[in-house]
Amino acid sequence: MKFINIYIVEDEPLIAATIETALLKQGYTVVGDAEDVITALKDIAILQPDLVLIDIQLDGEKDGVDLAIELDKQQIPYLYLTSQTDLGTIQRVKATQPLGYIVKPFTENGLRTNIDLAWHNYEIQNAGFLILKSDGRTHKINQNSILYLKAFDNYCYVYTATRSYLVPHTLKYMSEQLNDAIFVQTHRSYWVNINHIDSIESNKLFLKTEPIPISASQKHLVMSKLKGS
Repeated sequence: MKFINIYIVEDEPLIAATIETALLKQGYTVVGDAEDVITALKDIAILQPDLVLIDIQLDGEKDGVDLAIELDKQQIPYLYLTSQTDLGTIQRVKATQPLGYIVKPFTENGLRTNIDLAWHNYEIQNAGFLILKSDGRTHKINQNSILYLKAFDNYCYVYTATRSYLVPHTLKYMSEQLNDAIFVQTHRSYWVNINHIDSIESNKLFLKTEPIPISASQKHLVMSKLKGS
């Protein structure tokens, strides 16, 4: 199971605590929780979780389906975790795009299984794409369009030909999401798409006019990748 940051939206504090405990026992990371849609959206923009668990019945005028509609706009994956199975609710849910629908009450094993399967299917559907969070939004980027990634403290820049994204993850974390058939590490602070390399010198390579350093320890690997591409 990959490292997944989860955010919980549940209006019953005891149930939220139970869900969090179950997730922690299964090896997930819980980055926060909320009882209403407004708080959840503010937190999600800041915390940028990988996955959101949504109860449908929430405090306030808006419910979990309203939240799901907003998450769909931002391309943030989520699962419903609710006891509501009436026809009216199901009809509203059909207008959204959840990864799944977990009915309460649930067991710890059932919760883990549903999340694992949902996340596995999500990754398969997005194979060839890099899912990243930047500027409070989730972006789905074709990996072929990425030029390179550059470390920036505990953050990372992802560069395409048209723009750059500052991502709240380390370069190491982001590199684990890359297609290793087309990406190579050229330096401790850089990963490069070999399909965009125009030329190479002794200690640097060029993407169009952008020079990227090559460390001595990585040069042989870079040359091997280029010859095999």
